[in-house]
Amino acid sequence: MMTLIGPFSQLLTLDGIPLKGAVSDSQLQIIRDGALVVEGDRISAVGAYDELKRDYPSAAVQTIEGDAVCLPGLIDVHTHICWGGSRAGDYASRIAGKTYLEIAEEGGGINVSVRGTRKASSGELFEGLRKRALRHLREGVTTCEVKSGYGLDRESELKVLRVIGRADGELPIDLIPTALSAHIRPFDFDGTDREYIDYVLHEILPDVKKENLADRADIFIDRGAFSKDDGAYFLRQASDMGFKLTVHADQFSSGTSSIAVSAHALSADHLESISEEDIDLLAASTTVAVALPGCSIGLGMNYAPARKLLDKGASLAISTDWNPGSAPMGDLLMQASLISAAEKLSSAETFAAITCRAAAALDLGDRGILKEGLLADFIMFPTDDYREILYNQGKIKPSAIWKKGVKV
Repeated sequence: MMTLIGPFSQLLTLDGIPLKGAVSDSQLQIIRDGALVVEGDRISAVGAYDELKRDYPSAAVQTIEGDAVCLPGLIDVHTHICWGGSRAGDYASRIAGKTYLEIAEEGGGINVSVRGTRKASSGELFEGLRKRALRHLREGVTTCEVKSGYGLDRESELKVLRVIGRADGELPIDLIPTALSAHIRPFDFDGTDREYIDYVLHEILPDVKKENLADRADIFIDRGAFSKDDGAYFLRQASDMGFKLTVHADQFSSGTSSIAVSAHALSADHLESISEEDIDLLAASTTVAVALPGCSIGLGMNYAPARKLLDKGASLAISTDWNPGSAPMGDLLMQASLISAAEKLSSAETFAAITCRAAAALDLGDRGILKEGLLADFIMFPTDDYREILYNQGKIKPSAIWKKGVKV
């Protein structure tokens, strides 16, 4: 059955936006009094409401009353929203003056979440993930990547990934799992960093593949995590196993994004400390640069140089890094609005970074644009001017969300 949905005061398709480089607002395709025709979970047509109503006379009609701006559903490409326990103590120490690395060296940091996640039951983890994922959906995120990485032993990593898979099957939001078993070497592993990476490669990832729990693998390469040599080794091995790759890169020190580029990773995420040389390498590659403003806010550090990355020709996505330690906020639209002001990103660049370019970072060619044949994931804001969305810095939330053609 076909359904005509509209009219929207403005319908921003994000169609025609290039994958890489700077974008001006004049490149936005804006259909005034626009509409979509949906059949099943796909878009059948996009255009002016009156024309589509004439061309599809048998379609059922969902009439939109009042002012409304329609955008593709938002895509969050980097989160850690399946965890147990709390890091409020870490946060209190950090705002009192201690650094992220100092807290980790004193026994805090990621290992606090490892202990909490190992202790939590699958049911407890599911309930926490359910609440966070549904909040994201209410705020317009229709696709959300979710990492493991707080289990860091075989049993706990598989437990987390199974919970993510269950939630993906039961909730109306799409959850894209990533195996981040190479997050850090956990506190109780009796061996070197390289020996732990081999443990991940030989004891965890084969079962991830066997159970089809994730087809993506990630590693944190930085001070306090894994060395560049260990990171490059892991990425080669994981690629040979058939995993798509992404990398926590250049957060506290530079030189990691070049490893992501060499490994043909889909994305290099963080980039707060990226060098000029590596900006050039990223810009010349197909690896998407992912800025994580929530982490910059949570740690009180600079944003990734988004403006410079775009001007050099890179593809930029913006994500929340929603996690219990460095980025507990988890509000994608607010964070995108804040980094756009700080880095002077156009509305077109900002919206692309949380829709079509974000889809590229997850290798998802079926969403992020409102176009015939793609998934009918779209959201509506109660305004007649798309510029109001970023102007209000995330405080205008969607008034309606459609996921795979169904209003949720």
